[in-house]
Amino acid sequence: MFQSQHRHAQTPVHETALACLEAGIDAANPSEVIPKQLTYDPDGDQLMITGELYDLRDIENIYVVGGGNAAGAIAQALETVLGDAIDAGAVVTDVPRETETIQTLRGDHPIPTERGVKHTAEMTEIAANAGEKDLLIAVIGGGGSALMPAPVDGVTLEDMRSLTDELLRSGATIDEINAVRKHLSTLKGGQLARTAAPAQSISLLFSDVVGDDPSVIASGPTVPDSTTYEMAIDVIEQYDVSVSQSIRSHLDDGNAGEVPETPGPESDIFDHVSMHILANGMTAIEAATETARERGYTPLVLSSRMRGEARESALSHVAIAEECLASGQPVEPPAVLVSGGELTVTVRGDGTGGPNQEFSVRAASELPEGVVLGSVDTDGIDGPTDAAGALVDSETVSEPTRATDALETNDVYPFLNERDALLVTGETGTNVNDLRVLVVEKPKR
Repeated sequence: MFQSQHRHAQTPVHETALACLEAGIDAANPSEVIPKQLTYDPDGDQLMITGELYDLRDIENIYVVGGGNAAGAIAQALETVLGDAIDAGAVVTDVPRETETIQTLRGDHPIPTERGVKHTAEMTEIAANAGEKDLLIAVIGGGGSALMPAPVDGVTLEDMRSLTDELLRSGATIDEINAVRKHLSTLKGGQLARTAAPAQSISLLFSDVVGDDPSVIASGPTVPDSTTYEMAIDVIEQYDVSVSQSIRSHLDDGNAGEVPETPGPESDIFDHVSMHILANGMTAIEAATETARERGYTPLVLSSRMRGEARESALSHVAIAEECLASGQPVEPPAVLVSGGELTVTVRGDGTGGPNQEFSVRAASELPEGVVLGSVDTDGIDGPTDAAGALVDSETVSEPTRATDALETNDVYPFLNERDALLVTGETGTNVNDLRVLVVEKPKR
């Protein structure tokens, strides 16, 4: 999975870290998840999803729509399970796959593009044509907010690109970012469900958000939206985000009641909508811990909900590893500490990097001997770079001043690249957010 893996696997400890990361990413791949979570009986026209049975005998057509990093692989896996029961479909993804019936259309992530707008419109048209006796299977995954851009009238894609860039650099949480994007889209915040009504709809979700809130995953295109125009404006003002006049005017009009709100929990369009979270951060974490156990290490899950500034979280992880070595608490080495979630970076410099890379550099500055850290984004894209993250140890940072400078200028990518510490996977075809492992070797006596 990892390019130049032989160079990264310097010792059995490094190799274990890589194996745990790879197991986690693989476990969240739709080709693994879908066959375990969905079964279809074509003779009885029955579909079972995570233990819930759907009777399809009165369904005239089955359509598949949606988007996200994992959408192409989900579409491919759905065709394997449902076969020719699928009548048509289209999903927007940055990792298209070969499919028979469902079109896998290319979009871009994390910054939306014109082809994403075009392909989202094609996908949305299928949903709009679904009737009362049709079933719409909505494939929703991490990255879907950027991959399925559908700006409201009067707001250009360039407006949205600039806004997305500003929000990503501001340190705003994914919930806050999505609250803004929902109110500048014709699709997000339950509006795909509104477009498909009155068709029956089943959402299949691959979660990349802390807590697995369906309204946050890809900005919740098929679930009720509890955020408002007022909240979106608050985010813009709190983080002092510069926006175009067209964006500000639309938000102000919405806040004044001149533009309809996104459909909320009280809307009856959700009466025929159900959803299933098929994979999340814990899916990857559990696979990583099992691999650690198989290799003779005691695994300990720190949390699947890590959030906050990457460099601050790094010190917390290092402190736990240090405690393991010093006192055998909370777990006796040899051990593997595992965490997931989504860390953020407040960008103040103009360098290159991402949250997992900043986490790795800060941790490497403090890592004790005998500890190896691997930190990746499971979609294979950490920040706006070609790296998934990094693999570091106590020898990665031999010049602390240079590491500090790299962090202060947000330019950790070249720092890690010079030390052959970047982990590159390419697009993995899934996204369940960050995965971190710290392999703590038993101290030598």
